[in-house]
Amino acid sequence: MERILEIVVVIMLGITALLTAWASWIGSLHGGNQASNYATSNNLASEGNSEYNAGVQSMMQDMLLWNEISDLQIDIFFAQDNEDAAALAQSANKLYFKINDNLSEEMASVVGWSWDYASDDPTEIVLAWMEKEEALVAPFTNEDFTAAYFESANALLAESAAAMDEGGKDNTNGDAYGLVTVIYGVVLFLLGIAGSFKSERNKYVIIAISLVSFLIATIYMFTIPMPTGFSLASFFAAK
Repeated sequence: MERILEIVVVIMLGITALLTAWASWIGSLHGGNQASNYATSNNLASEGNSEYNAGVQSMMQDMLLWNEISDLQIDIFFAQDNEDAAALAQSANKLYFKINDNLSEEMASVVGWSWDYASDDPTEIVLAWMEKEEALVAPFTNEDFTAAYFESANALLAESAAAMDEGGKDNTNGDAYGLVTVIYGVVLFLLGIAGSFKSERNKYVIIAISLVSFLIATIYMFTIPMPTGFSLASFFAAK
């Protein structure tokens, strides 16, 4: 019986040692993924913040442009009220060329401006445009338009948050594999000292505790997700 007990202990030692090495390796892979995901998250966050700042700057420039357009529109209305044809033509020409030179396609679509002119006269083109309701409303009241300034930034920041979440999961899973390694270490210790007890009863108790601990650690280990993209075959594939 003692011989069988020794064989059982040796087999459990071997299996536990192998699983300890396996848990340590998978835990280290999770740690590598964690570091990679955190680095990716930081890089994406940096790019996202840069894009956000660029979006703010672009929106501020367009706001300044719209303020200038609004001022010229007021001048046109004032000239119309005073029936000042010269002032009307001057303000309309300024507005025409300012819009042509500076207005983006996105902003033009929101304010109703079109480059398909029905006339060659800048004054007629501008006055026809100003008859549209959207020509007199600031485009920044349109939520979709203002959101477009930060679309690229928001996409990058969302990717950054996703990478950070993945890194957090890898951290948690790596810690879980570390706990499994610790339990296996306890199992190895108990199995190692089992033979030093002269009492058969004590040996059975130690081995029973080792077996229960081994089963708990193994069952728990199989509930922990493997590292993202893990494939055992890839480590043996020809390079």
